[in-house]
Amino acid sequence: MDSDDNLPLRRDDPLANLVRQDLDPLSVAELEERIATLKSEIVRCEDKIAFANRHRSVADALFKK
Repeated sequence: MDSDDNLPLRRDDPLANLVRQDLDPLSVAELEERIATLKSEIVRCEDKIAFANRHRSVADALFKK
């Protein structure tokens, strides 16, 4: 399985473009900033997942009555 198999099909997808970006021209500081930004985006995604799961649990509990 090629690592590109997991990427979205759209060429203009920001995530696909991000993982294809050449990291060689970036300095250590730029790479550290990139990592910090990506970590904060991971937290934001995890928060959204947690919210969606809580919302789903409330809806499931409401309709089970």
